Amino acid sequence: MFAYLFKRLLEMVPTLFGITLLSFFIIHLAPGKPTDVLTEMNPKITPEARERLEKLYGLDKPIIEQYWIWLKRITKLDFGESFSTDRRPVMEKIWDTKQPLLERRLFITFLINILSMFVIFVIAIPIGVSSATRQYSFYDKITTTFVFIGFATPSFWLALLLMILFGVYLDWLPISGLKSMNYDSLSLLGKIWDRGSHLILPVFVSAFVGLAGLSRFMRSSMLEVIRQDFVTVARSKGLHEKKVIYKHAFKNALLPIITLLGLSVPGLIGGSVIIESIFGIPGMGQLFYMSVMTRDYPLVMCILTIGAILTLMGNLMADIGYMFADPRIRSK
Repeated sequence: MFAYLFKRLLEMVPTLFGITLLSFFIIHLAPGKPTDVLTEMNPKITPEARERLEKLYGLDKPIIEQYWIWLKRITKLDFGESFSTDRRPVMEKIWDTKQPLLERRLFITFLINILSMFVIFVIAIPIGVSSATRQYSFYDKITTTFVFIGFATPSFWLALLLMILFGVYLDWLPISGLKSMNYDSLSLLGKIWDRGSHLILPVFVSAFVGLAGLSRFMRSSMLEVIRQDFVTVARSKGLHEKKVIYKHAFKNALLPIITLLGLSVPGLIGGSVIIESIFGIPGMGQLFYMSVMTRDYPLVMCILTIGAILTLMGNLMADIGYMFADPRIRSK
């Protein structure tokens, strides 16, 4: 097992190299330069000043040389300085150590996505199992309709509708930020509720589409398993139907779900761009969106590298989950 894990970790190195190489070239193919953000709206900027800015940012070098310089830096965990006006180190902007833990960008993004993943798995798996065991029933038709609605609903459109309903018309929930203006004057319970109420809509919107998809995958996987011979044998022995489903079939039906769980890890950052931008949440998704809009190459590359590492680690977690869920894989 340890030899297999070590082999997989070694295989991740060239894969990560390829991802960063493609990402670096793609972002440089986008129209415009980082210096345009500082010079476009200033008619007094001279061509010489533009050249000095490009030299300051290292953009005057060939793109291959720029990538080589960047690659040598990240081997020392140095992602350089941001191209923004504050010129802060990229990792300092990512970790945001000057802020309290609850207000750091990375923590905020992980909290929202972990909560949404928890909601997805707690609700979607029981729905998928019950739909499979009641195939073509009225309950199955209702859940199927719910799945189609979930697939067809754009997350940004749903977010705007919920903001208008619960934030404007009903005035039940806040629609922006992570805390209210009077947060510091609230009691402990008031602060907990204030934080929680700001997370309800983002977590629900983030979980809605994933909830529909995972329940359908769980249904299909369970339907395939309960038709196999070992389930028929378990039933012929006179075992209770719940024992057949949840003890014998359920564990085997979870194998495709483990794969989806591993692939959902990179969505902790990538899937937050829309949600955090709409709800005004200062997380990694919002930071990534702003860095793309300002063509902040070092910050974009740092976030993409983090996403690539999460993707590879997610695949590794899925493989480990397979080994624990299926004894046949462990025996190999």
